[in-house]
Amino acid sequence: MRVGVIGAGRIGALHAANLAELAEIDEVVITDRDRTRAAQLGNRIGAATTEDVVAAVDAGIDAAVVATPTPTHADLVLTLARAGLPVFCEKPVASDIASTIAVLKEVEAAGTALQVGFQRRFDAGYQALRDAVRAGRLGRLHGLHAVTADPAPPPASYIASSGGIFRDCSVHDFDAIRWVTGREIVEVYATGSNSGEPFFVDAGDVDTGVATLTVDDGTLATVYASRYNGAGYDVRLEVSGVAGTLVAGLDGHAPILSAEPGVVSRPEAVYQHFGDRFAGAYRAELGAFVDVVAGRIGSPCTGEEALEALLVADAAELSRAERRPVRVEEVRAAL
Repeated sequence: MRVGVIGAGRIGALHAANLAELAEIDEVVITDRDRTRAAQLGNRIGAATTEDVVAAVDAGIDAAVVATPTPTHADLVLTLARAGLPVFCEKPVASDIASTIAVLKEVEAAGTALQVGFQRRFDAGYQALRDAVRAGRLGRLHGLHAVTADPAPPPASYIASSGGIFRDCSVHDFDAIRWVTGREIVEVYATGSNSGEPFFVDAGDVDTGVATLTVDDGTLATVYASRYNGAGYDVRLEVSGVAGTLVAGLDGHAPILSAEPGVVSRPEAVYQHFGDRFAGAYRAELGAFVDVVAGRIGSPCTGEEALEALLVADAAELSRAERRPVRVEEVRAAL
């Protein structure tokens, strides 16, 4: 199997290296506008390179991974789908909901598979949470708390095109909450604050955001996101039911300390990067994509599921802007 990787930046390099280690992959073909960067990555992992996406398709790749900046996703997915290729695309599929829907319609018409990169679905802790919830081991759920906190903010240029903290960061939590519980988020009440770099304000964004969610069965959830967590990369999901609470991400590498007297908590090898925190998950989701390409399974994270998470994120951004609760169906109906 020959798989093209479009984009040789941080996440593209990670995906390319993971693909190169899979037994079923005969060759990885890398494409990036920065040909020097593509060549360096190719040399490092033993992959081929091409000038552009068209050349990669012409070279006979069997599938492709899109790991480029968000504004380029839609056109690349369409180009690859029209060529009849299965596509793995980092979230989001497109920059806005209307464009996402248009892309999904074309992908469906082309009859190709699309898998969206919500890697938390492949993390062992999140999978254990889902199993516990689906098996009823926590009893009736009444609350969830999700955290996504970066050690430091990304560059100003990234923030300007990120779509906002809820679309960029918390969308992973929205997807995880839907996936773990098997239920829909129906209402969002969100707010945010800025006390860091001025480029967040310049982009109309916030460096810290909090959203309160109502799930369709009445369960409540809080989602916290921050660009400033100097202790390390902190991603967790806490699920509480009448029988107890279970947490994903609470391990010896989480950058969390106890304030209780006499309690010694010294996390070792604290996570500093998403690639460290989700190393196993990233490998597993690419392994699943190979299974999709081979026809052994359907997409484990479809474009339609990614759209649902994006609708929640848009509701959160609207809620923050207008300082009111927003029903997700209000966002859907406005299309």
